[in-house]
Amino acid sequence: MRSQTKRHLAPGQLDDLLRAGAGVGCRVESELSDGWFSAVYRVRLDDGRPAVVKLAPPDGAAVLRYERGILGTEATVYRRIAGLPGGGVPAPELLYAEAEFLVLSVVEGTAWDKAAGRLTPPAEAAARRELGAITARLHTLAPEDGRFGYPAALSGLLATDWRTAFTAMVEALLEDAERWHSPLDVPPAEIRRLVAEGGDALEEVTEPRLVHFDLWPGNIFVDSADDGSHARITGLIDHERAFWGDPAAELVSLAFGGDAGPDSDLIAGYTEAGGSLDFGPAFQHRLALYQLYLGLLLVVECGPRGFGPAHLAFCRRMLADAVTRLRTAPGTAP
Repeated sequence: MRSQTKRHLAPGQLDDLLRAGAGVGCRVESELSDGWFSAVYRVRLDDGRPAVVKLAPPDGAAVLRYERGILGTEATVYRRIAGLPGGGVPAPELLYAEAEFLVLSVVEGTAWDKAAGRLTPPAEAAARRELGAITARLHTLAPEDGRFGYPAALSGLLATDWRTAFTAMVEALLEDAERWHSPLDVPPAEIRRLVAEGGDALEEVTEPRLVHFDLWPGNIFVDSADDGSHARITGLIDHERAFWGDPAAELVSLAFGGDAGPDSDLIAGYTEAGGSLDFGPAFQHRLALYQLYLGLLLVVECGPRGFGPAHLAFCRRMLADAVTRLRTAPGTAP
């Protein structure tokens, strides 16, 4: 995906950058173009290790408020995952981290969105169950300071309670929308009202947990048998959108890969691994709010990233659907 936030470097420039920052050079093998925010390169380090280099946006690139400092957020997440006992959440190893780049180990397998068509229904069901268990273990991670919101201090989006943090997260996107003249198709005042009316439901969340918030199939790697009869998850990638918040928010992106309802294989695996989601009325109200938030985010990011009209149209439909769901939620004013 082409994006104005991607910093493209010639092979010699990337080698120089790594030598200056990490003390190790590299040979570029290819650019990995599937990402939507950062330029990513497959490289061979001087010591022979294969690796992936992920670059921060170029100096002066326009980013959304929540995106300020998010490469550092991703590094933090990898470090926290590495500290989990027993390797319960498969992810790349963080080899080097600097303000301008991350160097990560190579994950085996392929992205799930490219492998899904080869998996048999039983293999798909088993992998979704495994994904649920991995997600439950991811959600055991909590912030050291107990605050909710985006970890990067540059975003200024941290608060001591979830309602305040989430309201600020939405407000930051609405301010970005005004800056980029984003076509929201709904008055910002109505979005603010819908969030405010969900305040009681948001206040039920009292313990912040790590939420990846971008677990669509393209960010989940699997290693599958040639005949598609089984698969195992080898890594979760692209943690830059992560925040400290409500585990229920994870279901928004997980639903892009299949059923994420209470009777799904995903939730069966989540529950078996010790996770707990109640799916009651307040939970459902919050889930609708998080669908609204993702729809809003996707529409607004089209501005600074320069995405085309087809993708923008998809994002606008997603936001419109989320607004419709919230308008009819119990406890919402007509």
